[in-house]
Amino acid sequence: MEDESTPTKSRMAKYIDQIPFIGEYLNPTDKVVVLRMAGVIADSSQMRRAGINYHKFKESIEKAFEVPRAKAVAIVINSPGGAPAQCSIISSAIQKLSNDKKIPVYTFIEDVAASGGYWLACLGDEIYAQSTSIVGSIGVISSGFGLDEFIKSYDITRRIYTSGRDKSFLDPFKPEKADDVARLKSLQADMHKTFKDWVRQQRGIRLNGDDSALMEGAFWTGRAALDLGLIDGIGDVTAVMREKFGEDIKFVDFSPEKKSWIASLLPFGEARIDIGDVLDKAEERTIWSRFGL
Repeated sequence: MEDESTPTKSRMAKYIDQIPFIGEYLNPTDKVVVLRMAGVIADSSQMRRAGINYHKFKESIEKAFEVPRAKAVAIVINSPGGAPAQCSIISSAIQKLSNDKKIPVYTFIEDVAASGGYWLACLGDEIYAQSTSIVGSIGVISSGFGLDEFIKSYDITRRIYTSGRDKSFLDPFKPEKADDVARLKSLQADMHKTFKDWVRQQRGIRLNGDDSALMEGAFWTGRAALDLGLIDGIGDVTAVMREKFGEDIKFVDFSPEKKSWIASLLPFGEARIDIGDVLDKAEERTIWSRFGL
């Protein structure tokens, strides 16, 4: 019979296993390092509730490839997308370490990997999803509001002073300009091309369809995505990794949100409401809702 201290001992054992050299000395087993990336992709200065950005994951990514006897790094993704630059930075960092350390990377889609979420999924040597996952949305979107008629109805005058012809680009309080829209579409087309090039580079001959079918913003279930070559199989991280590396493979979680066993014993701080967090949550909810989630 296990005594009451067993859960604490178990947490301590897991913590010790993750300490370089010490964990390997005490328990020299092959491992799969797991990184969970969940939420909207955005720099924390733009959205304080951002789930995924390079600054947040930098340390975890570096540590993941230093784990002794690591057979693979598994990235578990659940994201409706976000900032293309953050996707590119994260993908480049992981691929460089994968090549340098000769450790393969596998990506696993949970509820959704759409737009930037699918960009991240493509960094893996192989991509897996659930049959009901949402996959794809290879495109670029921008949105905003036109408030010029609103302020006019309240007799509000917009005053803005710039040095530079394009500094008031797409000002929501001014009537929309055709030149501004054309410039935005040009920027989007450039980003879209980069996204498509990345998908082609990573998926290559596995893709089953041309650009008009696969890369115009549509998204599919995991089962349909498999038929289109957007993913390599249906399965979750535990089952697939055990199939590849054996039933005795050990999973080590290096996700930034993962608490140490010590932190898990500490009381929570006081809850507080922050208006910035409320607004971020509303924006995040809007992004997720594009995919019916």
